[in-house]
Amino acid sequence: MNESDEPRIPRHVAMIMDGNGRWARERGLPRLDGHRAGAETVERVVQVCRDVGIEYLTLYAFSTENWNRPRAEVQGLMGLLRAFLHERLPEMQRKGIRLNAIGDIERLPALARRALRSAMTATERNTGGMLTLALNYGSRDEITAAVRTIAEDVRAGVLAPEDITPDTISSRLYTCDLPDPDLVIRTSGEYRLSNFLLWQASYAELWVTPTYWPDFSEDEFRQALADFAHRDRRYGGHKDA
Repeated sequence: MNESDEPRIPRHVAMIMDGNGRWARERGLPRLDGHRAGAETVERVVQVCRDVGIEYLTLYAFSTENWNRPRAEVQGLMGLLRAFLHERLPEMQRKGIRLNAIGDIERLPALARRALRSAMTATERNTGGMLTLALNYGSRDEITAAVRTIAEDVRAGVLAPEDITPDTISSRLYTCDLPDPDLVIRTSGEYRLSNFLLWQASYAELWVTPTYWPDFSEDEFRQALADFAHRDRRYGGHKDA
């Protein structure tokens, strides 16, 4: 097989995990049961990433807007986060997965923040792929914070306005150590990014499925990857250029 004939695998896949609440409602279950079921899907997609060689997986786990949900649901989500980290840490260690997080982590409840940092520290030397959780994350807030740091450097004389480039902005984002996503997958059939990686996903391929996140299967993930492999990514250029 020629190198050009080899299947193209995205280096970085980002996922908007949507539909947990609707999945639960249609089954007459509490919303938290939907989130609990969705946590099981994470294990499936992580395994597919390992199987096919995807280096980076980023999951939109809790947005800045999610604080507007009922207090009991938010508390339940934070409890599920702690449980996920506790239960999955041995598996992440066994598989060599490094845990990462993006977002305003300082605003998370102390117990959740402590569990997250502990798991990140425990896995920081792992080299079998990176799982990034977007927690208390909002892309507009992220870009605003990045611009503020650049403005401060300009005011201090450290940086000249004419030297500001897209790379300058990228280097101030939460994702400065990550490659931009090649593929963004959204479940539940909504066609929007919902304030997720707006800068980073400028040239990402999008793949939307009506499937709710708890039902998102290994087969469907592989279907999305197969579709990605056949797309012609030109980054604004001409096909024949």
